[in-house]
Amino acid sequence: MQTVRLTIPASPERVFAVLSDGWAYASWVVGASHIRDVDQGFPTPGTKIHHSVGGWPLMIKDESVVLECEPNQRIVLKVKVWPLFGGIVKVELEPHGDGGTLAAMSEELVDGPGKLLPEPLIAPALNARNRESLKRLADRAVHDGRYTMGGARAT
Repeated sequence: MQTVRLTIPASPERVFAVLSDGWAYASWVVGASHIRDVDQGFPTPGTKIHHSVGGWPLMIKDESVVLECEPNQRIVLKVKVWPLFGGIVKVELEPHGDGGTLAAMSEELVDGPGKLLPEPLIAPALNARNRESLKRLADRAVHDGRYTMGGARAT
C-alpha cells in the first residue's frame, strides 16, 4: 500500500466536508472526470459515487463505494476503473498545528489486471496521482467558500 501525506491549513472538519461531498469528487480526485450520481446518505458505508473516468470519447463509467467512514477522521473507499483495476483508497485526517490537518492518502490495488503490475512499477504513478489529489483536496478545503469551518456545506 502506498501512502502520501500533506499538511492542509484547514480544520479536519472543513477537509472532511469536502470528502463527504460526493458531487465534489471529480474536482479533487485525479482521473475522475464526471459525477453521474451520488447515493443519498453519502458517505454512509455502502453508499456510492457513480462516476466516469478519463476523457471523451474514452470515458469509463464506474462507481466507488464507501467501506468505512468516521466523520472528520477517515473515509475508506473501494474504487474501480473496471476492467483495468479495483483498489482500496483510505483518506485519514489528524488535527495538526494551529487548526490545520495532516491528511494521509493510501491506495492499494486489489482487483483486475492492474494488481499484477510490480509494486516498483506502479508505486510512482500512484504516489504522484495521490499527491496531486491531496493538493486539490487542500485547495477545495482552503479556498472554496461553500465549506464552512464547522464542516457543513453552505447553500
